Amino acid sequence: MTSEITVLIADDHPVFRRGLREVIENATGLRVVAEAENGAVALRLLAEKRPQVAVLDVDMPEMDGFEVVRAARRQQTEVEVVFLTMHKDEDMLNEALSLGVRGFIVKDSAVNDITESIRAVAAGQFFISSALSGLLVKRNAAARALSDGMPGLKTLTATELRVLRLLADYKTNKEIAQEMFLSFRTVENHRANICQKLDLSGTHALVKFAVENRSHF
Repeated sequence: MTSEITVLIADDHPVFRRGLREVIENATGLRVVAEAENGAVALRLLAEKRPQVAVLDVDMPEMDGFEVVRAARRQQTEVEVVFLTMHKDEDMLNEALSLGVRGFIVKDSAVNDITESIRAVAAGQFFISSALSGLLVKRNAAARALSDGMPGLKTLTATELRVLRLLADYKTNKEIAQEMFLSFRTVENHRANICQKLDLSGTHALVKFAVENRSHF
């Protein structure tokens, strides 16, 4: 017998939240274990309830969806995430994917997409609303072009990629060391290795590259 997928819903609109809960709990194998009306409550409940999947509104009081995910990652709270948004925005989608968010659905199609998206991310797969498919195609094409032009990207380790993404968020070496539980010297070594693999030189070249291409790696 397949175990239930546990879910947290976070949205500041109670009627919308109630509707999502009804759809989710009417589906086989899904169970809502917590609801939150803002990001701060969502973060606390993620730590307390440990759901497998968090359905987070991008725009919430206290903390937005992005802030919740970043904080959960820092706290090493393991959870797959589905973002809910009213916006069909390329930068927002790129940032979500760069954070490791696997599900991204627009609220207009949430009732139709929510259960499938939860099952997909719980299984380690991606789910993007069809309304956003054009943005995803554009992102993938840009990522391929960057990879072709800079083949060293394919040689970066998972740790080096995470360092690169944190640099894209303007994190200092000290902040990266704290977030990744590494020594300051280890972070410096990772930066040096990344620069060597990407053939980058100069004091600010790596940060400039990371910021300009943050949505493509």
